[in-house]
Amino acid sequence: MSTPHVVVVMGVAGTGKTTIGPLLADALGVPYAEGDDFHPPANIAKMSAGVPLDDADRWPWLDAIGQWAHGRAGLGGVVSSSALKRSYRDRLRGEAPGAVFLHLTGSRPLIAERMAGRTGHFMPTALLDSQFATLEPLADDEAGVAVDVSGPPEDITRRAVDALRRLDS
Repeated sequence: MSTPHVVVVMGVAGTGKTTIGPLLADALGVPYAEGDDFHPPANIAKMSAGVPLDDADRWPWLDAIGQWAHGRAGLGGVVSSSALKRSYRDRLRGEAPGAVFLHLTGSRPLIAERMAGRTGHFMPTALLDSQFATLEPLADDEAGVAVDVSGPPEDITRRAVDALRRLDS
């Protein structure tokens, strides 16, 4: 990418945001921030109990991510955030207008299998259906790209870098 963008790695739980995000940041030579770290403890407790967040829960979290992205404007960075709805992405863009989105996509069976195989994460597989029900894919007028998560992380990252570079072409 010719200009150091802030890239928001988005998608439903289990698509690999926490795996691909740092790999992408390393490939782009910019810092990475884990979006889950911006959640207040009440959000983590709610999700750990299998209760989906509502918009009132998400706004402060999105604002905190947006503030981090704003601080990286012109410098570049990668941050993860589910950013499932257009309104959430609009909120992030309100803080960081130059942000671009990398939407990690995959089939529900693949994502469920990956979620079932991970340990130590607060998001239970039971919330996956609510994530897919909430998801609003990137619209044509939104700066970003979608990349399928099939294959090893290195291949996904390479496809992501290539797709993001095409945004600048």
